[in-house]
Amino acid sequence: MVQAVLFDLDGTLADTAADLGAALNRMLIEEGLPPQPYSAIRPLASHGARGLIGLGYGVTPDDPGFTRLRERFLGHYENHLCEDTRLFEGIAPLIEALAGRGLPWGIVTNKPARFTDPLILRLTWPAAPGVVVSGDTVGVAKPDPKPMRFAAAALGVAPERCWYVGDAERDIAAGRAVGMKTALAHWGYIAHTDLPHTWGADVAIEHPLELLRHLPS
Repeated sequence: MVQAVLFDLDGTLADTAADLGAALNRMLIEEGLPPQPYSAIRPLASHGARGLIGLGYGVTPDDPGFTRLRERFLGHYENHLCEDTRLFEGIAPLIEALAGRGLPWGIVTNKPARFTDPLILRLTWPAAPGVVVSGDTVGVAKPDPKPMRFAAAALGVAPERCWYVGDAERDIAAGRAVGMKTALAHWGYIAHTDLPHTWGADVAIEHPLELLRHLPS
């Protein structure tokens, strides 16, 4: 019996790619470099600073100067956190339907609380999440299973009684590791080089409302 539903944030509940990409492009323009097109930014948005700095500058976290670039990126993003970010189509009616069925819901994201908390306050939810676990809430992030266990415990539900919905391989891995049912959000930030059919999700859904087919009415 399903008793709760948990979601990833970026690329699953909220379309944050435009604001994340704008932070990168502000940096590039400051240095006289060409901005990156949205088509290149969107598939990497779930990877946050690491993915987008890699796109813009061709560097990895091991490279000298990455930390400085990351702090600049995060500063730009924090200053323009929710200018173009919106809930994906279908998310609001899905949350409303969960509330109508008496199913609590929550968020487990790798986004640091510094950004997660104010972003959630600025978005319009039909019902408030019962728990929010950020990337730094428990000291480790997905695919480590600890954030998943923490979220389920906060809702008073066993992990195996939860669904977890996400758009990245780490989402599916983290959910599976604690026995949650997993749904792959195909509307999210999946690159053409990804192989989502190999990630082991229980179901793949094209639209948020499709999840309701798998939940008790």
